[in-house]
Amino acid sequence: MPHRGEEMTKHNEKNDEAPMTNDEGSTNVQMTNRTSQSSTRNSDFVIPSSFNASPARTIRHSSLSEILIASATVLADLLPLIERNARVAVDTEADSLHCYREKLCLLQVSLPEGDFLVDPLAENDLAPLANTLAQKEIVLHGADYDLRLLRRALNFQPAHLFDTVIAARLLGVRGFSYAALVEKYFGIQLVKGSQKANWALRPLSPKMEEYARNDTHYLLPLAEKLEIQLIERGRFEWFQQSCERAIVSATIDRERDAEEAWRIRGSGLIRGREAAILRALWHWRDREAERFDRPSFHVLRNDQLIETARAVSRGETPQFRHFSERRARDFQATINAAVALKEEDWPETRKRRADRPTREMERAAEAMRKRRDQAASELKIEPSFIAPRATIDAIAADRARAEQLLVPWQRTLLGL
Repeated sequence: MPHRGEEMTKHNEKNDEAPMTNDEGSTNVQMTNRTSQSSTRNSDFVIPSSFNASPARTIRHSSLSEILIASATVLADLLPLIERNARVAVDTEADSLHCYREKLCLLQVSLPEGDFLVDPLAENDLAPLANTLAQKEIVLHGADYDLRLLRRALNFQPAHLFDTVIAARLLGVRGFSYAALVEKYFGIQLVKGSQKANWALRPLSPKMEEYARNDTHYLLPLAEKLEIQLIERGRFEWFQQSCERAIVSATIDRERDAEEAWRIRGSGLIRGREAAILRALWHWRDREAERFDRPSFHVLRNDQLIETARAVSRGETPQFRHFSERRARDFQATINAAVALKEEDWPETRKRRADRPTREMERAAEAMRKRRDQAASELKIEPSFIAPRATIDAIAADRARAEQLLVPWQRTLLGL
């Protein structure tokens, strides 16, 4: 879990600050299963009773015969454990920082009986597991990314969701990363260090296994404590509304406009030939990344694409030492082709929106902002969690959008 209170977004434009590599000629690491080590990796510990909603209890990391569940037999043994629980903690790990198209690499499941790591890369049918989980209330921390990943990989959609980020924000908790919540409610500081690991590699290191288990280990007792506080403050129904919306939102695909995808952050002022060069380089980079199954930043970062487009328009061509001879030739050929384009083939300049809000819209938006800020002050929650500025402006322009953009408790607080 890339502690999602901080919302680390994973997609093809991944982490522009990551190092670049020359991936030509690299080979995939073979997957190997890791079994029968529970005798040395079964560390039990007790959550202090002063931090727990219920009496102190020992939670075992795993009671099954594999550290990483990769066999159909052991996977089948997990299902009855899930079936007898109404609430299940779940997290996922993917390889988005290490490949072109991310895949589900690890599924963590925590129950009162223990913490379990399921290997989606093993050749097992995970449909029974997905179907069993779908009938439960799933506890996730920052659910959107995990739900989208699970939907793509397993066609999974939960019947009920408990998102600990939504719960914490409704309670006015400012530091709502997973690590911050674990420290706040249990007095335990989690050890970081595996957020950017390559979760497709096998075997997992002991450090990665421990990190993965910790990502769900505290979710069930955390959900218990948050639920009690939500009920005490009369906000549990609000919480349920937001979680139901989160389930639906995760089923809506975010489609990338292929014609506009090259307009990356920082390119807003680029025009004319520079824009043509940037567009060509973006598509070249995307092809290179897909060809070698690496994230695009391994070829060039966004800021390097922009600087290259500007440099070429000045008559310069940057040299990148990590390029292979073949890649350097293709890079130069791409630049030459873009420079040779006629002006009519350059990208069109985006026109600024001419439809300025009317005075009536501005008055409506200001009235909603005042009601929002007053409610946020009284409830001691972030104003943007009630309604972001862009949402308020959209509703001021078209009142009918309120139901689409806000859940009932948010609309009520805004007087809609």
